[in-house]
Amino acid sequence: MYNFPANMMKQTRRDFVRTLFVATQATMVGSLLPGNLFAADAKAGGLNFLVFGDWGRNGEKDQHDVAVQMGIAAEEIGAKFIIAVGDNFYENGVASVDDPQWQTSFEKVYTAPSLQVPWVAILGNHDYHGNCEAQIAYSRVSRRWNMPARYFTRTERIDAQNTVDFFYLDTTPMATKHEAALHPGSDLGAQDETRQLAWFKAALEASTAPWKIVVGHHPVYSGGEHGDTPYIIKHILPLMQEHKVQVYFNGHDHDLQHLQAGSVNLFCSGAGSKVRPTTNTPHTHFAKSCSGFTAVALQADRMAVRMIDDHGKLVYTTTVPRVAV
Repeated sequence: MYNFPANMMKQTRRDFVRTLFVATQATMVGSLLPGNLFAADAKAGGLNFLVFGDWGRNGEKDQHDVAVQMGIAAEEIGAKFIIAVGDNFYENGVASVDDPQWQTSFEKVYTAPSLQVPWVAILGNHDYHGNCEAQIAYSRVSRRWNMPARYFTRTERIDAQNTVDFFYLDTTPMATKHEAALHPGSDLGAQDETRQLAWFKAALEASTAPWKIVVGHHPVYSGGEHGDTPYIIKHILPLMQEHKVQVYFNGHDHDLQHLQAGSVNLFCSGAGSKVRPTTNTPHTHFAKSCSGFTAVALQADRMAVRMIDDHGKLVYTTTVPRVAV
């Protein structure tokens, strides 16, 4: 039996139903085995993938444990690709395509056969401490690493009739351009966030896909250590709302979160290795400080999102409809 606060009675019926749905989802987590859910995802078809970030730490325990569970989940759902939402190499990115961290933090950590699928990666602020162009160039070295540019789009097929457009952003120039002064070797100061914003607007306007998903390193809103990102709230969020983007994935805060800004669902999956405390905000549906990742099963009409910790426990599950209710 749920005991809702009195002020909930002042909500609209739509808000009430949405809150009830989220509360119901939260109670399901402890009683469902990931394998059972994943088997249903694989049988249903569609487009299945994993999302995680803030991970590259030379195979330290938390990173290793998350990698093991990612391999299990990817096999269960038949993941087509992995999205890496930035801060790929701590603390200072990579120096070149021959940097040892490509082996110690990536190739020799994510070794499960199910993880030998394309990795679509973006840059995080720690990656800017090193050679960003080397991460782009590694796309020509590794058959699974995909970072064609600092920001880009990809279209994926859900089924024979439906596609999804992914918009991969480079949010560090938007959020932490001042760090260029702290890291003289970085090319952060040379990046033009206004040019990227114009590109993003044009790309959204050109998209006719029924699903639109945006991926960035920095959060829109967050209850984690870094909190909200004002530039993204001011410039990126209105465009997502205008063009009916359903989901924004990010990292940066080292935790797992689900928040919502109007019709846009915000999922933080920045728990690929070390974690930090998190808390609730007015936008929060779920927040947990634990290492882990996110498994996604995308159908034509809905997206199932499952957050899984480094022990393989399902800590949160929800469903995002294609059209907001």
